[in-house]
Amino acid sequence: MPEAPEPSEAERVSAGPGPGPGPWPDRTSAGGLGRDQNGHVATTKKKTQVSASPERRRELLGTAAEVFAAHGYNATTVRRIADEAGMLAGSLYYHFDSKESILDEILSAFLDELWAGYDAVLAAGLGPRETLEALVTESFREIDRHRAAVAIYQKESRHLSARPRFRYLADSQQRFEKAWLGTLERGAASGAFRGDLDVRLTYRFVRDTVWVAASWYRPGGHHSPEEIARQYLSMVLDGIAVRD
Repeated sequence: MPEAPEPSEAERVSAGPGPGPGPWPDRTSAGGLGRDQNGHVATTKKKTQVSASPERRRELLGTAAEVFAAHGYNATTVRRIADEAGMLAGSLYYHFDSKESILDEILSAFLDELWAGYDAVLAAGLGPRETLEALVTESFREIDRHRAAVAIYQKESRHLSARPRFRYLADSQQRFEKAWLGTLERGAASGAFRGDLDVRLTYRFVRDTVWVAASWYRPGGHHSPEEIARQYLSMVLDGIAVRD
């Protein structure tokens, strides 16, 4: 996917209500000094970004995540996010310094929470089957909590990981693959899983079967994340055919 250039400084200024905090340049000299209407030198205070309350910040990030997921990162503008949040485009810069910073916070929060759950599972000393079941269940919980972030990750991580700021996406993918492949290999070696399985093919099947749910899952639906995980695991581990 070709990357759209980030807006220039002048474009950011035109999107806002005029000179003010955030990315807009200070209209005084470099030393922060200006002159009043009588020609006297006067000092000016540099304005800084306003810290939103945690609740408001989460709300803004949630709105931005839904917009990114629906329209893609490159096609999403700060103005579109602000419109969805019910605020002026310039006002969004009071809370975030760029569109990239918003996306970074969305993805890093999702992955931090995902790995907190995964690391707890992997450190629990469970058998291979129980570890796989716990990883699948934790994955569905994260889809429930961060559905839009998961959708963004699936669509955007390949090209975003080429940017220095988002190199952690590639690192996370390597950790993810190692965790799942290691569990399947341990299960095949111990007899918990069939020894004739192609472990890498099985990994890709289970991974895609689980995470594609972000495209249709909506929080608050008929089934809880845990119930969906149980149904998925039943199909993956036991099959769907009736056995004699």
